[in-house]
Amino acid sequence: MGVRVSAAYRAAMATTLKPARPLRGAGEYPLEAGNFDEAFAATGAPRRPYAELLGALARQGLQPLRERVRSNVAAAGLRFGPGREIPVDPVPRLIGAGEWERLEPGLLQRARALNAFVADAYGEQRIFEAGAVPRRLLETSEGFEPAMRGLLDPEVPPATVAGLDLVRDEGGELRVLEDNLRMPSGAAYAMAVREVVEAEIETPLRPQPLDDYAGHLRAAILAAAPPGREEPVAAILSDGPENGAWYEHERFGRELELPVFTPDQLEPSRGRLFARRGRDRQQIDVIYRRLDEDRVCERDGTPTALGQLLLPALRSGRLRCANAFGTGLADDKLAHAYVEAMIEFYLGEKPLLRSVPSYDLSEESGRAAAMARLDELVIKPRDGFGGHGVTIMPRATEPQRQRALGLLRRRPEHFIAQETVEISSHPTVVGAGLAPRRIDLRPFVVSRPDGEAAMTGGLTRYARGAGEMVVNSSQGGGCKDTWVVAEDQL
Repeated sequence: MGVRVSAAYRAAMATTLKPARPLRGAGEYPLEAGNFDEAFAATGAPRRPYAELLGALARQGLQPLRERVRSNVAAAGLRFGPGREIPVDPVPRLIGAGEWERLEPGLLQRARALNAFVADAYGEQRIFEAGAVPRRLLETSEGFEPAMRGLLDPEVPPATVAGLDLVRDEGGELRVLEDNLRMPSGAAYAMAVREVVEAEIETPLRPQPLDDYAGHLRAAILAAAPPGREEPVAAILSDGPENGAWYEHERFGRELELPVFTPDQLEPSRGRLFARRGRDRQQIDVIYRRLDEDRVCERDGTPTALGQLLLPALRSGRLRCANAFGTGLADDKLAHAYVEAMIEFYLGEKPLLRSVPSYDLSEESGRAAAMARLDELVIKPRDGFGGHGVTIMPRATEPQRQRALGLLRRRPEHFIAQETVEISSHPTVVGAGLAPRRIDLRPFVVSRPDGEAAMTGGLTRYARGAGEMVVNSSQGGGCKDTWVVAEDQL
């Protein structure tokens, strides 16, 4: 049963907003039982600095604000998938600068360890020899690409961009739910959402800038080029307009001043890769990979069409790939269960960010522990993405539960079980008022040989239905601007 916003807060709002009209529905915001609300404490009192933000929204009016943001989204051509505008909520998520300063080192640490893991998996495989991570992860992962072994430059982080999915648990702690190193999307959407939302919010509160993310990304892509190329030529490799993140590919082409090519515009020749432009050809030294196709070889070792195009240049050393093929190994949900062990193994440090605990179902003791309390857990396919195939057992229907149990009994090694987190909620414009919707946070870390940098804040995603837990854009979720707010504004 929901808790209503307190009478004390309504009185405070009335004082704050005079002589403007009060925030419609402020007293009807139903706090959900059992989870953390980003804007309101369990008593209904507003968390800092949401009183100021909600007051500003009240003065402006929620519906006119929503319509202006929607118009801005349409004018910007902000889409996820062909012809589908991405929903953008006008109420930004606020994170205090102090919390961000504590969070950022953990993001950088995690990206550094995951990059070390991927490089090791395609190199000496020390972590498997030491037994810190079971070799069966390597042997059974859909993300492992054997053809890439020995082809990664040990001086260049294989995952130029990492997107880490964070959720705030019931106690208010931000924890890592999933790791995305293969080709995480969303950074350009975070930039675009900032543009369509910030100018419409009339408040003294101001977010910190996104820390020149595009500049960091361009420098990292160029730093991934083969040695000896003083002025390397880089390009973005995309599927084209049918790719769900085509908006991002086009935008980064402009922001980074890099051409965007599809595979049919490229051709291999004598251990090099060339792009055709009319009658001219240009050698490409480094590609930023943004393709749905993730493999250069089939399971039997036969090159895919993409492998036939790229492998000769990759093997000759004349081509490098930002977000290299094979980084999907780190996206394996089973790998997530061992990231804290990776941090200790490679960096000799204690993890600064905790993972949401996962159970290794291919290991007998882990499987037994999970099966004993399966109704409390989340079941995920190891190679899943976008929230597809996930069964949240405490919320599942009986047919969904039975299907998940059947799959686990037949092929437990293809799944992991994860603790259920009642992820936090955030005020979101619904109808004429505000209602709580579940959210996550995807911050982005750019890695290059001389270090890492994180986008300040990242992209907040929200579920559009009441109580829904899946926030992914591919399943209809929307986006919010993420404001890291200086302490002197709190």
